[in-house]
Amino acid sequence: MAFSWLVRTTAVAMGQAVKLLRHVNLLWHFRVGQTAVGPQELDKLTLQSLSSLLLRTFTSLSVPFGYHPLGSVDFSSESRHFSLPCCDHSSEMSYRGGSRGGRGRDGGGRWPDCGGRGRGGGGNQPSSSSPSPSSYREGGGYGGRGGGGGRRGGGGGGGGGGGRGFSSSSAPTQVLTEKIWVEAGMAKLTLAAPPSSSKSLRPPARPGFGTIGEPCVVRANHFLVELGERDLHHYDVSITPEVTSKKLCRDIMTQLAESYKKSYLNNRMPAYDGKKSIYTAGALPFVSKQFVVDLIDKEENDRSDRKKRQFKVTIKLATKVNLFHLREFLLGRNSDAPQETIQLLDIVLRAAKPSEDYIGIGRSFFSSSLGNGELGDGLEYWRGYFQSLRPTQMGLSLNIDCSARPFYESIMVLEFIQKYLNIRQLNRNLSPADHRQARRALKGIIVETSYRGYTRRCKIAGVSSKSMCEETFRLGTGVEISVVQYFLETYHVKLKYPFLPCLMVGPENRSTCLPMEVCKICSGQRYARKLNENQVTALLRATCQRPHEREQSIRKMVMDNKYRENQLVKEFGLQVCEALTPVNARVLPTPMLKYHESGQDTRVTPGVGQWNMIGKKMYDGGTVRFWTCLNFSGLTHNLASQFCSDLISICVSKGMGFHSVPLVPIRSVPSTQIEKALREVHSKAGNQLQLLIIILPDKTMSYGTIKRICETELGIISQCCRQRQAVKPSEQYLVNVALKINVKAGGRNTVLEDAITRRIPILSDRPTIIIGADVTHASPGEDSVPSIAAVVASMDWPEVTKYRGLVSAQNPREEIIQDLYKLDHDQQRGMVHGGMIRELLLAFRRSTNLKPDRIIFYRDGVSEGQFSQVLFHEMDAIRKACSSLQEGYLPRVTFVVVQKRHHTRLFATDRNMTDRSGNILPGTVIDAKICHPTEFDFYLCSHAGIQGTSRPTHYHVLHDENNFSADLLQLLTNSLCYTYARCTRSVSIVPPAYYAHLAAFRARYYIEGDASETNSAGSGGQMTQAKNVEVRPLPQIKDNVKEVMFYC
Repeated sequence: MAFSWLVRTTAVAMGQAVKLLRHVNLLWHFRVGQTAVGPQELDKLTLQSLSSLLLRTFTSLSVPFGYHPLGSVDFSSESRHFSLPCCDHSSEMSYRGGSRGGRGRDGGGRWPDCGGRGRGGGGNQPSSSSPSPSSYREGGGYGGRGGGGGRRGGGGGGGGGGGRGFSSSSAPTQVLTEKIWVEAGMAKLTLAAPPSSSKSLRPPARPGFGTIGEPCVVRANHFLVELGERDLHHYDVSITPEVTSKKLCRDIMTQLAESYKKSYLNNRMPAYDGKKSIYTAGALPFVSKQFVVDLIDKEENDRSDRKKRQFKVTIKLATKVNLFHLREFLLGRNSDAPQETIQLLDIVLRAAKPSEDYIGIGRSFFSSSLGNGELGDGLEYWRGYFQSLRPTQMGLSLNIDCSARPFYESIMVLEFIQKYLNIRQLNRNLSPADHRQARRALKGIIVETSYRGYTRRCKIAGVSSKSMCEETFRLGTGVEISVVQYFLETYHVKLKYPFLPCLMVGPENRSTCLPMEVCKICSGQRYARKLNENQVTALLRATCQRPHEREQSIRKMVMDNKYRENQLVKEFGLQVCEALTPVNARVLPTPMLKYHESGQDTRVTPGVGQWNMIGKKMYDGGTVRFWTCLNFSGLTHNLASQFCSDLISICVSKGMGFHSVPLVPIRSVPSTQIEKALREVHSKAGNQLQLLIIILPDKTMSYGTIKRICETELGIISQCCRQRQAVKPSEQYLVNVALKINVKAGGRNTVLEDAITRRIPILSDRPTIIIGADVTHASPGEDSVPSIAAVVASMDWPEVTKYRGLVSAQNPREEIIQDLYKLDHDQQRGMVHGGMIRELLLAFRRSTNLKPDRIIFYRDGVSEGQFSQVLFHEMDAIRKACSSLQEGYLPRVTFVVVQKRHHTRLFATDRNMTDRSGNILPGTVIDAKICHPTEFDFYLCSHAGIQGTSRPTHYHVLHDENNFSADLLQLLTNSLCYTYARCTRSVSIVPPAYYAHLAAFRARYYIEGDASETNSAGSGGQMTQAKNVEVRPLPQIKDNVKEVMFYC
């Protein structure tokens, strides 16, 4: 008996010692900035915990059975809170509040140039052997404020008061939203692991599945693909002479398969990736072999004698592909995705396209036979479908969606020029402006000619500066001859438009002149530039489908592709299900929004993702004392003045302070004198001008010029309006403009009720900064135009609705943000820390008088293939930026990628779970079945559909030191979507990412002017390095402009 008692008590003592070691390890992590406890309090806490542990161990050794006078102590590394225990007599007992909190950590001056008040420590949580959620909520009090410091210093806060006690038998009933947040936030009671090195980052495992919300079932356009038992082999392919055209490579390999299938390929059908690899379902009867392929040149031949080209193709075994790792990954037993195997199977399914006439662009296929129509300006759209094989929780999934792309019309070049330049009759030479546009529009287009009696194809390199009658060259005899004369004498072709320039075709260093009138644009060439407003409208009108129509189109596409009958698919042992996948989803609760107390409605719960401003006043109305208006439109002076009066009236009625008389009189100015007028207004008003209202013509290209001058040269906040809305503005239009003006004046339109009452775990318990980031790239072919990176960050806590934005130029096509952190050398100051993250953290400190303990980073515009590189470099930059502010300062970071450019669509199975457009309800979230097998991701449709089929946003967590649960991150993200400043609707992507997108596009105006309206290609570029181009820094945005949400 004594021996067994000794064994038990020794085990208890050893267990307590292990817990103490964990506790000391925890304290070490607390010392590097992971909690608000200060160093002195940590030492005191260590002694306190050690003494408690020794007493408890001694008691357990000396009194094996019975009452422990010290009660229970939790030293577990799972707990964030440390306190002396209290007696646990019964569940009926009232718990007392925690002891007084420690002195506040950090005075205001621990960060450079930021004096202010330190924050006091919170009271300890009540102790309990099995604390309930309510006991944690009723825990420590919020700390006191330290005394103000100087420019580089500030006092620490006084200790926080103890938390209120409460009786466990009569805990107050919480409102629904609080219950939701508490249920979702239980994971916040566990301590996250210390920040890991950026060099060892990998996406976290899924913390579990969400449970909050009204359950429903949706159908996803994902089709299950079952794997067969096959021995898959990968072979390297090399073609000589070297071929750069993917189409020609495919033609060569197709000819090889037809010629040698029976003799050397064992009747196998290889799947070719269009580059340097083929895959077979079974081994070929050789390790390495060279083949000779004779190919008829289809691009340049006459009818009597087809020219043949000969190629040598070497096929060599690379590796045998093992499907075991893929099966283990899909079952969740392995976290490393076998990307090469998935890519192999994707290539097989892509090679199984219904027709060779389909044009492959990326992961999509298009054909005019699937439907086409005019877009204007020499363009047309082709219908098609997108296809991608993805690993999901249910197995391999084939994501198929309807698609449409703009293509060049297959018309004569002359006709294209007339349409593109809007010229009715070509009876004169092109003007210098038209010549520039034509050169830019035609460069890179492939044309075909038949004036020689056979078809010849060539690529346009440019447009000659001289007309055809002036353009001359020397014949082999040394005689100089004009293009017009040459065609007449050699081909007996009399050119009708000798005053037009020539097309320069072929390589740029030895280009040939061809008349436009003998060249025809080849069919099937996609248009890669940005469409203009009319073309976008035409494309949307032609391709917009309501949800049930799109679902039927997808079903038909899958049936027409006949995957089950395809010989290549069958040979590789794949079976594609032809039914859309049913998925369990949830509709998250709608957050409550808070408006100013002086309005009739101070709180609102939006219905189906939208609400209005009737009876409401802005939560924090800005003040505009000094303003004026410039009218560049055709409106009369009286109408312009009336519009301003109506707009001011709405602003005032919604809670803004707005002086009714302009600082300088309203002026009407011709649209040709925009820059002059802006500078004159600035000269007259000086630095007092807070807002400039600008009325523009309906069709204008001056918006970019206005924003560039106002924001980077004059320091003026501007609000542009179109003439057609200003003539007879609706109240809704004026309200929407007022919302934009308010945030530009430093106000806030609305905030989350749960944010200001601090009921959002992880966001509300400690100072948190939410950051959004995006990179936009120029259009394809614009390799000398830099990419623009933008980062925005919340400047208010706990409300998180006001965002400051910064922008930076970087190398073309570079997706990794280069200017998050930088270290420059200055001759006077030495090494100088800088970068956008550092500047935003300092701005947060100045704005809130607090340091963020947490960073939630929403990163837009990153494709899956870029995850690891972007995470590695940008997390490293974030860490360096934090450490540069204070040694050991390491706030916990959650890094979430926001993906909008995907093809997953969700369709409701119950009509009662749809909005008016037939789309799924706002707040619909999915984190099962079609999501990643092991990683933390989800699809969220946070907005109500307007037209067409809603596209949910895909959120993928790449790093999480804040220990978010699935419910908590989904609720937080969905709630933030209701705080977008520019409208009274929930938006489709989380606002910080949306704002970063807007800021990046705004900055493109600074370097491209108004041309950016047609040049920008959006975010999500390839991480390929363009030619070495000197990237000039962007013009600096004026400080007063940066202080507000100027990009809205």
